[in-house]
Amino acid sequence: MQQYSEITERLQSFIEAQQLFFVATAAREGRVNVSPKGLDSLRVVSPTRAVWLNGTGSGNETAAHLRDVPRMTLMFCSFVREPLILRLYGTARAVHERDPEWTELTGLFPPLQGARNVFVLDIDLVQTSCGYGVPEFEFVQQRALMDNWATKKGPDGLAAYQQEHNLVSIDGFPTGL
Repeated sequence: MQQYSEITERLQSFIEAQQLFFVATAAREGRVNVSPKGLDSLRVVSPTRAVWLNGTGSGNETAAHLRDVPRMTLMFCSFVREPLILRLYGTARAVHERDPEWTELTGLFPPLQGARNVFVLDIDLVQTSCGYGVPEFEFVQQRALMDNWATKKGPDGLAAYQQEHNLVSIDGFPTGL
């Protein structure tokens, strides 16, 4: 295990090569949430800051948790021959469409139908570990299902879905939408 105060160039290259990462958050009470994320949805914007674009989904736990406790961990695993696990620890916040930074931050990514939040992670610890127990997998492709689903719903359908499914967490905490 090695610890760093920021993302090195080598680790940034590793992050940029990943097709999948995981996000973990928890409020003071209730459930811990760990979610897999894919697509072209993460950017390292400085050695101590990463942002990721979140699409509309079945829940909105991350946004709800950050309103209570702004801790976040992002984890990346190498699934190829060279093993590595990388974690980014820090303080995060959600940016919504109504916020002044929305256009600037969403502009870092390809358009995403149903984009719901951008999360900004200010990193205070970067940690690597061996990853020897992580199996090797072959990447096939990113799924187009989220984009197809969001396109089919359209803007009004997405707004209605978010109102019905994304205003509170599974523990009843408000998400800020």
